This record gives sequence, C-alpha cells and structure tokens, in this order.
Amino acid sequence: MTVNVLFAAMYERWKTYENPLKSAFSAAGLDVALSTDLPPEQVDYIVYAPNSEVQDFTKFTRARAVLNLWAGVEDVVGNQTLKIPLARMVDHGLTQGMIEWVTGHVLRHHLNTDLHVNGQDGEWRKEIPPLAEHRGVTILGLGTLGAACGTALARLGFDVTGWSRSPKDATGITCLSGEDGLAQALGTAEILVLLLPFTPQTENILNAKTLAQTPKGAVIINPGRGPLIDDDALLNALDAGQIGHATLDVFRVEPLPRDHPYWAHPKVTVTPHIASETRPETAAQVIAENIRRGEAGEPFLHLVDRSLGY
Repeated sequence: MTVNVLFAAMYERWKTYENPLKSAFSAAGLDVALSTDLPPEQVDYIVYAPNSEVQDFTKFTRARAVLNLWAGVEDVVGNQTLKIPLARMVDHGLTQGMIEWVTGHVLRHHLNTDLHVNGQDGEWRKEIPPLAEHRGVTILGLGTLGAACGTALARLGFDVTGWSRSPKDATGITCLSGEDGLAQALGTAEILVLLLPFTPQTENILNAKTLAQTPKGAVIINPGRGPLIDDDALLNALDAGQIGHATLDVFRVEPLPRDHPYWAHPKVTVTPHIASETRPETAAQVIAENIRRGEAGEPFLHLVDRSLGY
C-alpha cells in the first residue's frame, strides 16, 4: 500500500531533500508518494521543519507521526494542535559534524592556536600548553550530541566532565547531574561546551552566578542554543577577565544583528550557525527507517518527551 508523506519545510529544503528521501524510501522497500502538497486528510507522515507554513496539525486526521528534520524541537514541541508522536532528528551526519566542530574548537583553545595565527608580528611567543589529560573540559548536556562529543574528547586524553539535568552515563566521562553537580562541573570547566536543549529550565543557564563558578579565564564554546546564555552576563564576564574567550555559533536572534556587541568584542569568535547541519543523505535514512517502523508497527526512534521538551 502506498504511504503518503508530506514534506513540510521551506522550498529550498525540498530541492536538497527530494532525491535523497526518494532513494532512502526505495532502499527501505517503502512505496511512498512524497509531495509538498497533499490533502491533509490523506497524509500518513509529515517530514517537518518548524519554520514550515504548517502550524495547525488538526487537519491531518490520519497522520501517524511528525518527523523533524532538525535536532532542536523547541519551536514545535509546545504546539497544542500536535497530538501525534514527534520524532527529533538524530543521525550520523549531524552527530559527526558536531563532533568535528566541537573537537576542532576545543583543540584550538587548548593549544592557544589563536596566539600564533593572529600574532604574526615577529614576536617569538613560546607558550607550551598542558597535555590534554591536564585540561578540564566540561560538556553541559549529555544527549546524543553531548555524549558523542565528550567521548571523542576523552579519547584524545582530555579530562572530561559532563552534566545533565537527569543522571546519565557515558564512556570516558565523569557524569554529574542536579544543582550540586552543575556547580561541580563548572568548577573544573577550563573549556566549557554547551550542548543542552533549549527549555524553560535551561534558558540562561550561563548567567552571572554560574559564569563566576568557572575557573578564571575559562573558555565558553556554544554550538547548542543561543538562549542558554545570558548575553549581558557573558559580556560582563569577558570584560572582567572571568571568561577568557567565547566561541559562539548560535544566538537568540539569527543572523546575529550587525550592531550586536559580540561582533566587535576582541574575546568573542562568531561563527554563523555552522557547527552541525542536517545532511540530507543521512537524515533521509533516519526518516525512512522511522516510516518503515511505523508501517511495521514497531516503536519510532528518537521520540520527543513532551514533559521534558526534548
């Protein structure tokens, strides 16, 4: 039987996803009618991006699941019209891309690469970094991305601590949770990586109080979500020397406005939300597998817990 799949995302996404999705459906043995325009009452699954025009799900009376193209679901999880299962995107390409970006910037700050890249002025600056085993790296967030990045850094020899709201376990990482655990995790965070989801509980988790709990001169790396950081508090901590540098890939408003203080601050590196992007080829395989599962009566992968918001 033909399965009707609605692609509900911006048109430029359709151009990059159409062929990979069709190939993945074929490889999974699925007979799929894939379109950007289907009668709502005939839709079985929705491949979705939260900036889609589709915001009212009540019309999709036979739909079985919404399959998000992004890892983040904060812009859809609270939609009161969405009553069917919602799956977030967890795929190899997304995870590997994040590992590479995070590892690259952790090594950049660990080795103080900026000193030599930006200091080509004839001055012989011989500063020897410690070994990775003597560098404390803390990951806030031990979901799929955080655990993968932390494990990769641990394999390089870094002393990695991870913190999550609920208890977790990850290879090579000292795992902490709860309010006391957060203070402990921040206390060893010479390099602090933010990979938490954005929820009411995590908004401004880096604020004046928590920034002060990090070692003086700590580095902040944020490829997670912009609202995890109180921007004014971070700027004050940078100016005071409590934070040595911030490499930021995500922001409350994107693109980051041209007049935002981060652009001109000498201790801030801005990257344009490139830490990790959903790759159509690998994401299509994840979507096809979830549709195969739905058709076979098997549990969906990567379902969002509405009570937690991720």
